[in-house]
Amino acid sequence: MLGTIDLSLVDWSRAQFALTAIYHWFFVPLTLGLSFLIAIMETIYVRTGNEEWKRITKFWMKLFGINFAIGIATGIILEFEFGTNWSNYSWMVGDIFGAPLAIEGIFAFFLESTFIAVMFFGWNKVSKKFHLTSTWLVAFGSNLSALWILVANAWMQYPVGMHFNPGTARSEMLNFWDVLFSPFAVNKFLHTVTSAYVVAALFVLGISAWYLYKKRELLLAKRSIIVAAVFGLISALFLAMTGDGSAYLVAQKQPMKLAAMEGLYHGKKGADLVVFGVLKNDAHKDSLDNFTFNLGIPKLLSALGYKNSNAFVPGIKDLVDGNPKENIMSAGAKIEKGRVALAALASFKEFKKLKNQTKADSALGVFNANSTYMGYGYFDTPESIIPNVPLTFYSFRIMILLGGFFIFLFMLVLYFAMKNKLESKKLLLFITMLSFPLGYLASETGWIVAEVGRQPWAIQDLLPTAVATTHIGTSSVITTFVIFAVLFTALLIAEIKIMISQIKSGPEGGDHV
Repeated sequence: MLGTIDLSLVDWSRAQFALTAIYHWFFVPLTLGLSFLIAIMETIYVRTGNEEWKRITKFWMKLFGINFAIGIATGIILEFEFGTNWSNYSWMVGDIFGAPLAIEGIFAFFLESTFIAVMFFGWNKVSKKFHLTSTWLVAFGSNLSALWILVANAWMQYPVGMHFNPGTARSEMLNFWDVLFSPFAVNKFLHTVTSAYVVAALFVLGISAWYLYKKRELLLAKRSIIVAAVFGLISALFLAMTGDGSAYLVAQKQPMKLAAMEGLYHGKKGADLVVFGVLKNDAHKDSLDNFTFNLGIPKLLSALGYKNSNAFVPGIKDLVDGNPKENIMSAGAKIEKGRVALAALASFKEFKKLKNQTKADSALGVFNANSTYMGYGYFDTPESIIPNVPLTFYSFRIMILLGGFFIFLFMLVLYFAMKNKLESKKLLLFITMLSFPLGYLASETGWIVAEVGRQPWAIQDLLPTAVATTHIGTSSVITTFVIFAVLFTALLIAEIKIMISQIKSGPEGGDHV
């Protein structure tokens, strides 16, 4: 099965897509979060009539514009890669996956791009209320774009509202609303956009802290810090809530991902949630102790994943070898059923060509009885379903620990800002400046958990990543990988340089001491 596939092509295709996605996510959080922060600031300006708020709004809007313009390029390339590198994937599920992406392009992107012109060039040309409305519509439009993209991603994690048509060998949509409102889609959207809001809030805090540290633009910095700290704190707390929802959904629908996230090789009842630990290299082979060292919270994993502190949480070994006591089928049994399904599908198509309806119907019956496990039929060994455990495990720890740190930071900054004592807290200002890159680290590691943790699946339990690729030369993918790496790095460097230049210059009409 997978033994006949060029795995170097798969690896390079995955690397290229990961490269594009990681770079794209450098730009997206600022677009999503800054758009709302700008809208809030402009709302304060319109309600108070204070020109200083207008100057503050225009300053952050300028930084938003720089990020928005450069970020578009990576997003366009990312969507094209589904056709260039993942044509088998696009063929099999394009009818479903393409729908939210089409809606994003036709509706959300046009809403965003239409009113962004008014937002940037409409000052003093349209009424204050119309300009404010345009700013809010840009914010809603950018987040609406994210909604449809995240709906598509959530469907890959939990494919619903569809059925597989054996006649065309394609998945077809049955219910659009099931796709849009699946629990994975709702939680994925809320969790991802709030993580972006946290990144944007840290961005505003970091720059404002720099101004306070340098004793420049004090009024802008103090007012921006209040808005960003409140916005960031609310977002970070909500982010923790949606994280709890994510744990429950992953436990129910992606147990192997949960096992990888927790480094859980041997399932247990009343499983602990590991706060921090160091994995043993050979834990999955014969050791009942998975860690060289670990610190955990008793029974919390069972409580979060199953709403029962004594519930059994399957480990990697249970999912690979099976556990009859807990009614868990082995991966080997699923592979056998999957191979039966694939063989029956091939027979069905052959008998249809020969117009032998009786045998075609018989083959179709066999296929339908085993189709649930069709995706497993491509694997050669049961161990093939195990993702990269160390990368998933440590990425999850980094994300969680930084999330807790951000909540504490927002609370501390807000407290001293409200007391008007933040300017004298040099160490806190310095930590705040350094925290902005940590926001990106937490966000990127979150995506690593989501995407690496569900490997080897392009679509959970339905289509392995190795089967989803385009049959092109590996050298072509390597060439474009290098081109994209150079191009995206250049774009990122350009953005950083332009941003730094604008930050050093400060807002129009401000002090430049």
